[in-house]
Amino acid sequence: MYNLKAVVRETGLKPDTIRAWERRYGLPEPRRTESGHRLYSHNDINMLKWLVARQAEGMSISRAVVLWQRLAADVDPAEAVALAPGLSASPSPLMPPVAIPVTDNLTNLRDAWLKACLHFDEQTAERIVSQAFALFSVEVVCIELLQRALALIGEGWFEGKVTVQQEHFASALAIRRLEALLAATPPPTRPNRILVGCPPEETHTFAPMLLALLLRRRGWDVIFLGGDIPLTDLVATTRAARPQLVVLVAQQLYTAARLLEMGRLLFNEQAPMAFGGRIFAQSPELRQRIPGYYLGDHIDAASQAVEQILAAPRPQAALTPVSVEYQDALRHFTTRIAQIEAEVWRSLDSTGMDHQHLEQANHNLSRSLVAALMLGNLDFLRPQFEWIEELIQTHYELSEQMLEAYMGAYIRAIEVHSGKAGALITNWLREVGYADLFGSPPSTVAQTPDLGAVWRNRSE
Repeated sequence: MYNLKAVVRETGLKPDTIRAWERRYGLPEPRRTESGHRLYSHNDINMLKWLVARQAEGMSISRAVVLWQRLAADVDPAEAVALAPGLSASPSPLMPPVAIPVTDNLTNLRDAWLKACLHFDEQTAERIVSQAFALFSVEVVCIELLQRALALIGEGWFEGKVTVQQEHFASALAIRRLEALLAATPPPTRPNRILVGCPPEETHTFAPMLLALLLRRRGWDVIFLGGDIPLTDLVATTRAARPQLVVLVAQQLYTAARLLEMGRLLFNEQAPMAFGGRIFAQSPELRQRIPGYYLGDHIDAASQAVEQILAAPRPQAALTPVSVEYQDALRHFTTRIAQIEAEVWRSLDSTGMDHQHLEQANHNLSRSLVAALMLGNLDFLRPQFEWIEELIQTHYELSEQMLEAYMGAYIRAIEVHSGKAGALITNWLREVGYADLFGSPPSTVAQTPDLGAVWRNRSE
């Protein structure tokens, strides 16, 4: 134990400053002798040095104290002295250690969290988020740090700089934090009930979970149903829960088509529905096909949009119904998918394409075409084809010959088994750049890259 004079000598602080910090912030917490004199521990001295160092870096003493308290709550105070300004206690043995920035700049914290995730450094990533929550509101940290960081990781994957494993690791950490925050929300203070979830096959749950958290923090009674909600029992669930609004989030074209199915069921039940997701920001015309309220392109405004809807919730019909031509084409195509895919197998059997990759490519292309037909416009597929072509050039290093061989076989299979009834699809494929493939024989592919991965990762 050290007296005040020794602490002054070690830290360079004035006695009045040390006593003022003790009164205002409760730090340090010295013991007292029987005569009332303060006695400080070695940890107290290190903590005061840490606060002085934060001041020297430009942080106010009040913010430095809050940051210290947050860090000390997660680890032993003696460890926090070393961890906060320096390195993680247990960095990945395969990666260099990640520094925890001592800053109140959210951009710097986001960059540090990204780096920790890419290094699979879970402890550092968690401490960075804890530091952010000590400085900013829950809403700001979840949107500006976690959500934007995950978007940057997605862009990094597309550019070939981030692996799928790194993306999954970061997503798991972010979702785990949201789950903890959801569990900690207080009971609702508003009467209206809201169901939040994802349509069938949609497994990206971060956005709807974040929206559920934002709504709960505004006092709403929110039931989060998670991802991949089956159509079966949807009506029974709605009748049992009696929500004033159902909110569904889709990120991909084929899950937007499943959302359309759910929207129709809910409309028939006179249950108001709202929707959102990345696919609706990418293809604005798609919003008119869904029977419900669009919540906007940004999640930070979605909770306000929900409140406006709940002021007078009414079921909304789709602004643009699906034409009879597309309904007929959908019925015809879905009854012939098995024949078309079998024809593609026969056509490409001699090219040496891997059967597993071919099966995955067939599944995803057929599913995408069905989704566009359900939604009433094949042009909704354009961004997907453009994305695949760019992906081939910048990420997968696949030859265009591979894609052309597959698409040529699929086009010929549609012509063989659909004839005039498939003209809606084949004419569209000509328009988007595959006219040269009509009638051309399949190519022999010497090396067979993972064509299935192109479709699989596009859908994921």
